[in-house]
Amino acid sequence: MKHNYNDAVKNFQNGKINEAKEICTEILKSEPDNFNAYYLLGVIAFQTRNYKQSEELISKAIEINSENFEFYNFMGIVLVHLNRFEEAIKNWTKAIEINPNSLDAYNNRGNALIKLKKNESALKDFDQAIKIKPNFSQAYNNRGVVLKDLNRFDSALESSIKAIEINPNYADAYNLKGVILRELNQIEESLNNYDKAIELNPNFADAHVNRGNLLLNENKQLNLALESFTKALKINPNLNFLFGKYIHTKAWLSNWDSIDQEINSLKNKIISGFKTATPFPILSLIDNPDLQKKNAENYIINQHALVSNLKPIKKKTKNKKIRIAYYSADFNNHPTSYLMVRLIELHDRSDFEIFCFSLANRKDDEMRKRVLKACDKFLDVSLKNNLEIAEISRNLNIDIACDVMGFTKGNKFQIFAEKCAPIQVSYLAFPGTTGASFIDYVIADKTLISQELKKHYSEKIIYLPDTYQVNDSTKKISDKVFTREELGLPEDSFVFCCFNKNYKILPNTFDIWMNLLKKVKGSVLWLLVENSTARENLKKEAAKRNIDENRIIFAKIMPLADHLARHRCADLFIDTFPYTAHTTCSDALWAGLPVVTRIGNSFASRVSASLLNAIGLPELITHSEKEFENLALELANDKDKLEKIKIKLEKNKISKSLFNTEIYTKNIESSYRTIYDRYLNNLSAEDIEIN
Repeated sequence: MKHNYNDAVKNFQNGKINEAKEICTEILKSEPDNFNAYYLLGVIAFQTRNYKQSEELISKAIEINSENFEFYNFMGIVLVHLNRFEEAIKNWTKAIEINPNSLDAYNNRGNALIKLKKNESALKDFDQAIKIKPNFSQAYNNRGVVLKDLNRFDSALESSIKAIEINPNYADAYNLKGVILRELNQIEESLNNYDKAIELNPNFADAHVNRGNLLLNENKQLNLALESFTKALKINPNLNFLFGKYIHTKAWLSNWDSIDQEINSLKNKIISGFKTATPFPILSLIDNPDLQKKNAENYIINQHALVSNLKPIKKKTKNKKIRIAYYSADFNNHPTSYLMVRLIELHDRSDFEIFCFSLANRKDDEMRKRVLKACDKFLDVSLKNNLEIAEISRNLNIDIACDVMGFTKGNKFQIFAEKCAPIQVSYLAFPGTTGASFIDYVIADKTLISQELKKHYSEKIIYLPDTYQVNDSTKKISDKVFTREELGLPEDSFVFCCFNKNYKILPNTFDIWMNLLKKVKGSVLWLLVENSTARENLKKEAAKRNIDENRIIFAKIMPLADHLARHRCADLFIDTFPYTAHTTCSDALWAGLPVVTRIGNSFASRVSASLLNAIGLPELITHSEKEFENLALELANDKDKLEKIKIKLEKNKISKSLFNTEIYTKNIESSYRTIYDRYLNNLSAEDIEIN
């Protein structure tokens, strides 16, 4: 029985894919130029995820009939699935030329333009689609996405509301509305909209993730956030960059159920090239700089590709002063500002002009006021989008842009993908490689990145002579004299302490700590853990190891000057691994408390070692779990040896470089001059060593 094309279409519409395919194949034997048969075969190949074959078949249909706009429209969809967005856009442009009223082509092209960060062009396409069809809810929703990315939140909200008015059951629009309301700091309303999206579509994985992010970052409801991430992973185990966040959230809760297996799974996913984690969470989970680099590069390719919204930066003539810009969301009472504010104050204004770009509108606290006063120009760009910030930077003729965030909370890393300055540097806050070709340098030292570890960094290395970490030599320690009793510590016990964030505490580290409590009679462990669930979980983990839970004592949050003063009530700071103490290490040393650390291979696992070398206490750096435990035990049992180290620490605080901000400032300024001169002389980025 001879079939015709309509038979193939009917079979396809009725879900009889194989029958439709067979009919089309038969038709082409007798009618080799039947473009409709090629087209339907292309659609079938697409549905079976054979995108390359689909492209070949649709190309054949277009070759035979080059005036069918539907062919070009579908070809665009296929090419998007092949990640060939520029080509997809060309096909939709052709579809629109043939049929100027093809609202699907406008809508699809707009979505592809979003992928290429060409938001203004995308907005025009969605507006045109709406002009053709005023009740096109999907175009309103997509328009809202673009306006949100452009930081035009009020207009974005109007678009999402319009999409919902047209289609009250539009889960995507409720999800978008939730995202926008979060940006407008309407947290409760944002949560309500995520809940509505999930009510309409319980398997809406992205809405579960957004809900989890809000609960994690805004409400600090870690348990509920973990529930949301767990649901999202059940719906889609390969959801982009979620698995790492899921494990990281568990670590914040000190929930170690299956953590070893999950970390192994994380490693395997990274090796296999899955989009499994954003770069920050894995720093505390694995001490493998090769995997960290691979993961960062994968993230950059998918989230922060170098784009071309702005023209290439023209070769600049030399400024009278080198213009340095620091970009951060943490210009407030935050560890990053505590570390670097004195540097900003001390920069040599005869050679340098200092700009601070505030990426978040924080409350006007003591540190924000100090940073604002310290720099030459303070710019609150919290309501600007990435492209606008990059343009502002270029218009200010910034020479060296220092990203003081990396992939930490509140970052706007896309600023650097847009090339906001001719020289771009990763500095201080993110302890690892960015994996980004558009970041020229990372500031480090020879402890952090040894010769054999350089290969794990995409950036060229600026080697400062002592340590990469700046400190404020004027940082005040409160005059308040705390008693152990008022801090909840036993009077005559040996007090081990660790004030690192508790997500850095992993079972292997905790095992060592509990061994120390077993071996040092009456000793206690003093931790700073804000979350009540994490505190309870740590108590349970202690009990599993036959340690009385009351021997773990939790410190309360207090102002920095008082926090520094209370360090005097501890005997020894014992570090975490692989994410060691960073600001908490320099805080302890500044307060006169020795820190025992274990050095690893990754940046994050070598910071404490860098600081100890800079203050002349290399004897406190160990290289294995056993060595770490033995040294901590020795110091706990040998009061004379520990006292000698404390005396040496007090002496070295003055004589060594770690807390000499003046020397540090001269060193980093020397590095800025060197890389700026290289740029002016048309020399490519190379490793720089400052002596």
